[in-house]
Formats: sequence, structure tokens, C-alpha cells
Amino acid sequence: AAAGAIPPLVELTKNGLDDAKNAAAWALHVLAFNDETNQVSIAAAGAIPPLVELTKNGTELVKEAAARALQNLAADDAHNQVSIAA
Repeated sequence: AAAGAIPPLVELTKNGLDDAKNAAAWALHVLAFNDETNQVSIAAAGAIPPLVELTKNGTELVKEAAARALQNLAADDAHNQVSIAA
């Protein structure tokens, strides 16, 4: 994440093909797992709205990956919880 991977991953969740969206959502899920710094960075990069959208309109695999990423972003982060619920 420190190498600048988060913004391109967020961009893929918005504009990638289904396979790319799936891979990007899974990568964000892994980066957000038990890592408060990455949770903040991912949210600040604008990942929450496209991840929420993917839970509604993605393929089944993409929906699952996006939901897991959102789960990790919400873990112990009240601000992200509010953003996800909005």
C-alpha cells in the first residue's frame, strides 16, 4: 500500500472489467485486514462508494469480494461504518 497501489485498485473497482473489479476488490479486502492505516488510506482514496455499488451490481464473485472489502473497512472504524451505511 505504501508503494501507491491503493488508487489504481480503486480505479479498477470503478472502471475495470469484471475480472479486474474482482481482483481489485479482493486486494483491497486483504490490504484493509487488521490494518488501520490502510483502512484510512483506502477510504480516503474513494473506495467505499464503488465497493458499495459493486455489492449491488457486480457479478456474484465481485459482490462477494466487495462485501468482504467493506467488512474489513468497517472493522473498528466508525467513520467508515457511517460512510458505508450512507
